[in-house]
Amino acid sequence: MVTQDQWEQIACLTEPGARLLRSVELKGGVSAQVTMLEIEQADGSMKKLVVRQHGAADRTRNQNIARDEYKLLQGLTEAGLPVPQAYAYGDSGGGSAVPYIVTDFVEGQVELAPRDVHDAMHQLANVLTDIHQADWKRRSLVFLPEQTDWCSAKLENRPAEPDESLCESRIREVLESAWPLRQANRDVLLHGDFWPGNVLWSQGRIAAVIDWEDAALGDPLFDLANARLEILWAYGKEAMEEFTQHYISRNPQTDFSGLSHWDLFAALKPASGLSDWGLEPETEQNMRQRHRWFTDQAFARIEAR
Repeated sequence: MVTQDQWEQIACLTEPGARLLRSVELKGGVSAQVTMLEIEQADGSMKKLVVRQHGAADRTRNQNIARDEYKLLQGLTEAGLPVPQAYAYGDSGGGSAVPYIVTDFVEGQVELAPRDVHDAMHQLANVLTDIHQADWKRRSLVFLPEQTDWCSAKLENRPAEPDESLCESRIREVLESAWPLRQANRDVLLHGDFWPGNVLWSQGRIAAVIDWEDAALGDPLFDLANARLEILWAYGKEAMEEFTQHYISRNPQTDFSGLSHWDLFAALKPASGLSDWGLEPETEQNMRQRHRWFTDQAFARIEAR
């Protein structure tokens, strides 16, 4: 538990001479504790900061998670991508043992019911394209992990009781028989968890893509497949197809022949965990039905080859 004195220390480290006015925990974070700090700067102006304290899973996976996310956000800001500006990071949250990163507070909100779904899908496809086209070598992002390492570990870590309600055994069998997947595309910068909940909107435009702790290097189809399933869940089949087709039109150089296998990887992620997401029964049932349709489509395309 971080005290007000510790928040004050973080605020002063980020903005020398600043005075902490209040701290507010922001709800909705899954992998990190997120807190908004409102401060008065030395010149009397007000400013909002966001402090992300990384969770145990991220800390175990990467002991330098705060430093790496800080360097990543700096590089992406320089590249002109819509991301929160990073101000500072620390290996401990003002005395706690939890690493943290401090960014600006982006005014915006998650949009799960856009007025113009057509335009929203085009914007999502455009920003994902911009992420994938970022020059990660020029931005010195070579420290990012290879996405295939996570995928290999996911396949090797077979649960004692597969989640057959989400076809886990069949998904694993198909993926294992084809692993490692043939990669026809060059490695690109991957967000790692691109979904509507990690996109902030303001006045009908994308204001920022947030939560970059899963960023990696790898096949762009990994991000595309993950986004397809999440958009299917959030907006439905037509929206998913429109998003996909616009992304394809923006990326004529990309080989999409392996997308069905990456769709199955996306479908594997919620296995054994969907019931623990705290969803309303009707919402969970709807997601399970759409997940089944999504996997059936992928199986059918693979078997038709």
